[in-house]
Amino acid sequence: MPGSAAGAGRDGGWGAAPPGAAAMHSLVFLCARRLLSHRPGARRALALLPAELYPVLFRAAFLDGRTLALRDLVATWPFPVLSFQRLLGHRGPHPFLEEKPSKPCVQAVISAVVGHLCRALEESCCGTSERRCRLRLLDMTGLQDDDTDRGPEGMSLWSGTVALAKACLEVSKHHGECLKRSSKRRKGPSGPSASPLPVAVDVRADLFVNGTSFGVLRDALGAAATGPLRLKCRDFHAEELSVAGTVSLLESLDPSGVRRVDLRFNNLGLAGLCAVLPRLAAFTDLLSLKLPYSNVDVRRPAAVPDAGLRCLAAQLGRLPGLKELNLGSSRLSGKLRQLLSDLQAPLESLELAFCYLLPGDLAFLCQSHHAAALRKLDLSGHDLTENLLQLLRRLLEEASPSLLHLDLMECRLTDARLEALLPALRRCSRLRYLGLFGNPLSTPGLKALARQTAALPDLRLVVYPYPVDCYSGDPPRPPSAWLFEDAVDQERFAAVSAELARLLASSGRADAVWTTGLSRHGALDYFTL
Repeated sequence: MPGSAAGAGRDGGWGAAPPGAAAMHSLVFLCARRLLSHRPGARRALALLPAELYPVLFRAAFLDGRTLALRDLVATWPFPVLSFQRLLGHRGPHPFLEEKPSKPCVQAVISAVVGHLCRALEESCCGTSERRCRLRLLDMTGLQDDDTDRGPEGMSLWSGTVALAKACLEVSKHHGECLKRSSKRRKGPSGPSASPLPVAVDVRADLFVNGTSFGVLRDALGAAATGPLRLKCRDFHAEELSVAGTVSLLESLDPSGVRRVDLRFNNLGLAGLCAVLPRLAAFTDLLSLKLPYSNVDVRRPAAVPDAGLRCLAAQLGRLPGLKELNLGSSRLSGKLRQLLSDLQAPLESLELAFCYLLPGDLAFLCQSHHAAALRKLDLSGHDLTENLLQLLRRLLEEASPSLLHLDLMECRLTDARLEALLPALRRCSRLRYLGLFGNPLSTPGLKALARQTAALPDLRLVVYPYPVDCYSGDPPRPPSAWLFEDAVDQERFAAVSAELARLLASSGRADAVWTTGLSRHGALDYFTL
C-alpha cells in the first residue's frame, strides 16, 4: 500500500499532508474515490477499514463534493484532531486549499460535528454510550478563500463564521434541553446537580464579523464558553462595528491562540482605539494588529490630540509579541516616532499606506530598530518627492538583508525617480514581491526595471502599472491612474507585455510573474512570508 496512506495518522490523528499532485493520482486515492462512489458499500466498509485510510477517504470525499460521505467519515472519525489544512494541503505559498473550499462540503463537516455532539448528549441523558467518533479538535483555519472567482459554491470567511456560530447555538440549545431532562431525573433533597459534559469539541477557525453577523457571533461566543462546541479563534477580522460591539466581541474571545486582530472600516478614531486596545493585553499570542481606515487624523484640531496619541502608543507598547502593524489610511504626519517608540520589539511588517508621512517620519524609521527587521513594508500613496525619495533609499538599504515584500503603489514614481531608487532595490537580495501599480512609468522605465531586477533570485511577483505611453490620448494624472483601465490601448499594451515577457525570458527569469492584475495575484501575507 502506498506510503501516503499508510503513514497517515502517525502524528496523533492529523493525517499526513498529501504530497501535492502525486497524492491526487496515487493508487490509494483512486481506490478511495472508487469506494466512495457507492455510499451504501462505503458506509459498511468504514467499520472494517483501518484508521490510517480515513485521511485519504476524507480528501477524496471533499474534492469530489460527496457531502454524505463526509458526514459518515466525521461521524466515525478515529483521531482526536481533524485539520482541513493538513488533510487537504496548501496551494503554493498561500494558506488556501488546492481546490476552492466548497460551501456544501464545509457545511457537511460542521453538520456532522453537530450531530456527533447531539448524539453524545442524548446518550449521556440515557446513560448509554455507543460513540465511535474520537474527534476533539476541528481545525478549520486557512480554509475560507475570499477570492473574487470563488463562485456560488465557495465558502467565504463571513459565511463560514456564520455557519460555525449557528452550529454553536444549536448544540448549546440541545445541551440545555438535555440538562433540563437530566436535572428532573436526578433532583434530590439537595436540588438538581449539574452533570459534566460527556464530550466536547473545540473548533479552531478564522472569524470575520460585521454589523450583519455581529449578533449571532456574540451569542455563539457566549454559548461556546460553557457549551460542548467551543469556538477558538486564530485570526479575528471585524468591519463596521461600534466601539462597544468591538469591545464586547474581543472580551468574549478565548485569548489563547489569537495571532491576528484586524479591525478595519470601524471608524474608531483615536478615542475608540484607546478604548479597544486595552482588551488586547490578554492576547499573549498576538503577532499581528491591523487598524486600517480607523479615522485617525493627527492634523485635525482637537482639545488633547497628544493625549490620545500617547494613549495609543502606550497600548501598542503593551503588546510584547507584536510583529506586524497596519495603520493604513491614518493621517500620521510627523507623529510616527511618538506612536512606535514604546514598542518593545522590532516590527517585521509595517503598513503605512496613505498615511501622509513627512520626511521626519521616514528619518525616524531609518534610525529605528525596526528598519533592520522589516520583512514587509507598505508605503503606498506617498508622493515620493526628492526628500522622501532619499530617505526611502536609506530605509531600503537598512532593510535590505531582510525585506521580502515592498509596496510602493500610487507613489507618483516617474522613470527618473525609479531609476534613482533602483540601486537600493537591487540590494534587497531576498525581495519576493514588488508593488508599483498606479505609478506614471513608461515602457522604457519598466524595461529598465526588468533588466535591473533580473538578478534578484527570489523576485517572483511584480505588480506594475499600465505604461503611460499605452494610454489613448493623455494619460490620467495620479493618484487616480488605476481607475482608467478603459483608457488603455489594449493592442499597444499587449505588445508591451509580450516585450517584457521576452526580456525576462532572455534574462533567465521566465519564472517571474509581471502583472497589472491586482485582484488575480494577492499580495503576500505576513504569515506566508
